[in-house]
Amino acid sequence: MYEIRKVTVILITLIFAFTSGVFAQLPEPGFEIDENTAFLITDPQVDFLSPDGVTWGVVGNSVKENNTVDNLKTLFELADANNLKTFVSPHYYFPHDHTWEFGGVLEMLMHNIGMFDREGALSLENFDGSGADWMPEYKEHIHSDNVVVTNPHKVYGPQTNDLVLQLRKQGINKVIIGGMSANLCVEAHMRDLLENGFEVAVVGDATAAAQMPDAGLDGYEAAMVNFRMMASHVFTTDELVSKLSN
Repeated sequence: MYEIRKVTVILITLIFAFTSGVFAQLPEPGFEIDENTAFLITDPQVDFLSPDGVTWGVVGNSVKENNTVDNLKTLFELADANNLKTFVSPHYYFPHDHTWEFGGVLEMLMHNIGMFDREGALSLENFDGSGADWMPEYKEHIHSDNVVVTNPHKVYGPQTNDLVLQLRKQGINKVIIGGMSANLCVEAHMRDLLENGFEVAVVGDATAAAQMPDAGLDGYEAAMVNFRMMASHVFTTDELVSKLSN
C-alpha cells in the first residue's frame, strides 16, 4: 500500500510539473484591430461603479485599484476617435423579474438589494440618477450615434438579449470587452461570444469585481485566470491607447 501511495504521489508531482510548464508557455494569439472590431461595455452603471451604488462595499477597492471608471471612459473615447462602434449591454430588473421562483447565489443577492431596479420596461420614471442609470462620466458617449445599447441581459450573459444580433447586423466579428463585473457579466459575455464565433479580447484594467477576503473569494483574480486562458488577448488600457494612436 505504501508503494502504491508513493507512486501516486510521484505521478501527481510529475503531472503538476508538466502542466505548469505547459501553462507557462501558453501561446499568444494576438488581436488585430480593424474596421470590423467593436468595443463592448457591460453594466457601466451606478450600482457597480459609484460609491453611491449598492455593491460598492465589495467592488469598490477593485474599482479603485484598477482605475476602472476612468479606463472605461477611455474606451468610449478611443472608440469615438477611431470610428469604432461601442455596444453597451446593460443590466436591468423590472418588477416582473422579482417574481422569479429560483436563482443562483449572486443572482438572488442582486434581487434582494434592489440592484439595477427600474419601474418597468416601458418607463423611465425615477431612472435618472438611480443605481440602474449610466455613470455620469459615460452619458455623453452612450447618447451618441456611435453607441448601440442592447436589450438588458438578465443574469450574466447575453443569451437573453440581442447583443449577438446587433453585432452581426453591424458586420462585427471582433470584440474588445470592458465593464462590470469581471468574473460575472464580463466573463459570461466573453464565453458566449467565443461560442458564437467572435474573436474576443478583454481589457483587464477596464473591469473590476467583488473581493470578499473573509470568505476567501476574489472575483477579479478568478476572472483574470479565465481571461488569459480563453481570450485572444488581455489588453491594458494604456496598451490600447498606444495601439490605436499609431
